[in-house]
Amino acid sequence: MTKTIHIGCGAGFANDRPDAALRLAHDLARLPGQRYLMLELLAERTLAEAQLRKRSDAQAGYSERLFDFLEPMLDLCLDHRIPIITNGGAANPQAAAQRLRTLLDGGTRPARIACVLGDDLLHADPASLQAWLPADLPVERQVSINVYTGADGIAQALAEGADVVICGRVADPSLAVGPARHGLGWAADDWQKIAIATAAGHLLECCTQVTGGYFAHPGIKDVPDLANLGCPIAELSEDGRLVMTKTRDSGGLVTERTVKEQLLYEVHDPRAYLTPDVVLDLGEACVSQVGPDRVAITGIQGHPQPAQLKGLVGLRGLWFGEAEISYAGPGALQRAALAREILLQRFETLAPQVRPWIDLSGVASLFNDSRGEYLTQRLAHAADLEDVRVRVGLINPDRALVNTLLAEVESLYTNGPAGGGGVRRHLSESITTQGFLIARGEIQTRLEWY
Repeated sequence: MTKTIHIGCGAGFANDRPDAALRLAHDLARLPGQRYLMLELLAERTLAEAQLRKRSDAQAGYSERLFDFLEPMLDLCLDHRIPIITNGGAANPQAAAQRLRTLLDGGTRPARIACVLGDDLLHADPASLQAWLPADLPVERQVSINVYTGADGIAQALAEGADVVICGRVADPSLAVGPARHGLGWAADDWQKIAIATAAGHLLECCTQVTGGYFAHPGIKDVPDLANLGCPIAELSEDGRLVMTKTRDSGGLVTERTVKEQLLYEVHDPRAYLTPDVVLDLGEACVSQVGPDRVAITGIQGHPQPAQLKGLVGLRGLWFGEAEISYAGPGALQRAALAREILLQRFETLAPQVRPWIDLSGVASLFNDSRGEYLTQRLAHAADLEDVRVRVGLINPDRALVNTLLAEVESLYTNGPAGGGGVRRHLSESITTQGFLIARGEIQTRLEWY
């Protein structure tokens, strides 16, 4: 009989739904054979933000909601021998592991916790990074330097009996490649099989996006019970068969269309999607419905892994300011447009070097541009609205200047068009990122056990 494993994903970003992940754990517990549960909790800027938290508290720096996911499912997964694999360690996998160890010891539960390390280069010898980092990045602005590592450390940890594997900046699909290598005995250089595992990981990594989230469009792409979306589960067989499904008795759906959208999500070149584990080729991929909420994916091809790995530097030194004011009733659109013109004149006087971004929500926001050309076109043809909100966005290294400009929005209470109200102001540090490439041989992953 062909061996089949199941890999479920319970989170696609840091603020996903822990209750859906717990339902997934219960569903995996009923399935036969080897099962794994992955939690994808990182994005580019969240890692830099985690490093800032770690600077303030040596026991912080992992995903802030990691234990919202882990604690409810931990006993269930341990009882049913379902390893949990997560990149929720973020900037401080060791601190997350120590907290988990304390939690387990308090309940006298035996478990092996592995940290996969080696991605964090923030404290590496600057001379060793000089050849790889962009030359124009001031050291004082760097808050994080991480490399997207592959599945080697995860596969090793599982082979050595890990019940929970806590990673930092491992590549998202690798959270599934590691379990596939462990559960099916696939070799790291079996490019065809690793490509199939990577495709599974890519379909899983955004969690409910493949089960109807980020897909629904009323009347065009209807999705049942969006409030209770089920988490995705990949069925992987040793002969390379891949089927996507989801938790039972849950909302959402798995169809050819949901799978196609997620398969191409964020893939710049479908024939050469570069990952640390393999170059994934989706050029001949085919999806087919094989049952209710069951879609098979075939035609996946793989090519040898890239010689270089992607790295990401998190940079501080900018401040983001945001302020809003509303206008309502007859002529609201005209009054909001006048408020915008007043702000543009004031900003030009007070800080001509700053280019503000001013939206009229519902008229021109997502499609707006910094010069206001789109907004001007919209104003010429827009019907009168009775509920318009002016939103100002500013980014600048000078915090005090940004704060001064935000006060201009509030000053519209008495210095602007009639009826302005509901002012909200927000000022926060803006974290930006910049990528780089580094030779694979420069990065060595390692395990720490807790």
